Amino acid sequence: MQIRKRDITLKFSGLDSIGSLGTLVRVRQIQNDFPIGTCISRSNIDNEDFVDFFVKHFNWAVFGNELKWYWTESQQGKLNYKDADEMLDLCQKNKIDTRGHCIFWEVDSTVQQWIKSLNKTDLMKAVQNRLNDLLTRYKGKFRHYDVNNEMLHGSFYQDRLGKDIRANMFKTAHQLDPSATLFVNDYHVEDGCDTRSSPEKYIQHILDLQQQGAPVGGIGIQGHIDSPVGPIVCSALDKLGTLGIPIWFTELDVSSANEYVRADDLEVMLREAMAHPAIDGVMLWGFWELFMSRENAHLVDAEGELNEAGKRFLALKQEWLSHSHGYADAQGQFSFRGFSGTYNVEVVTLAKIVSKTFVVDKGDSSLAVSIDL
Repeated sequence: MQIRKRDITLKFSGLDSIGSLGTLVRVRQIQNDFPIGTCISRSNIDNEDFVDFFVKHFNWAVFGNELKWYWTESQQGKLNYKDADEMLDLCQKNKIDTRGHCIFWEVDSTVQQWIKSLNKTDLMKAVQNRLNDLLTRYKGKFRHYDVNNEMLHGSFYQDRLGKDIRANMFKTAHQLDPSATLFVNDYHVEDGCDTRSSPEKYIQHILDLQQQGAPVGGIGIQGHIDSPVGPIVCSALDKLGTLGIPIWFTELDVSSANEYVRADDLEVMLREAMAHPAIDGVMLWGFWELFMSRENAHLVDAEGELNEAGKRFLALKQEWLSHSHGYADAQGQFSFRGFSGTYNVEVVTLAKIVSKTFVVDKGDSSLAVSIDL
């Protein structure tokens, strides 16, 4: 794999040129910073084993329901951010980035009854209040927001408030929290199962929003996959990639009753994501049995045991760590090629053994890292 790697040269100071030739260098990557996250829910985080696995193996999170409007304001004027606050606190303590899912949801069946009962003026006011409440409260805390979920499959707000409302949601969200990347998010984009959300329709939808001034910064593909996975996924990514906007798999799960088939298909999807230059991150839609929205998609069973899909997932994460070893050259330098992320280097001379940590940022150009021994 080439696209997520860069050439790295470690430049050691504190070595004399004669001694440097016998200096052994061992480089081990501790963490790949490519975003691989998971969906969590408030009930999950009371389970210590769940939290241990989550913190150890994921660097991003998205909340299943706890940020949705029907959760935070099920009754008009009665706001409930307690669950989201507690989940966000866990993520921040463990340096896990978060996606805000979702500000609005365009599908009629997901809209609370009190919102449906509002007249146009009051609905517009409620929409504005929702944006103000959420984005002011969490300013700078969520890296992403799904602004109006599944616009290809529903039109509740557009039908009642007019075509401009969708772009205006994006514009207002950006004004309230300029640091957040704002996403469109939809399903069946990658699998050819639904003509409403073909890549071509999705592209046109995004272009329409942009034409109205919506600052669309990310394209979400949910990715609820049923076996088998076909080559159509790569084709969809190629088409969407022409827009030049980062693409994320935002809700990836692979369902198969056979855990070995599930493992194979999950591996195909994850390798596709890592290998495709337009993909910037992957969020699994859960990993623990009984905490999944779809059956036969878990990686860990209810007792905490890894199934074959879970083993494959962890094996891939290990594969995507760069390690190297050899000797420093006469200039006291050591070069290798590796993924972005956090590394440990151990330098062994006749006189001492020194261990240091360094970070390789994402990029294509070669990188020089100075390390003082």
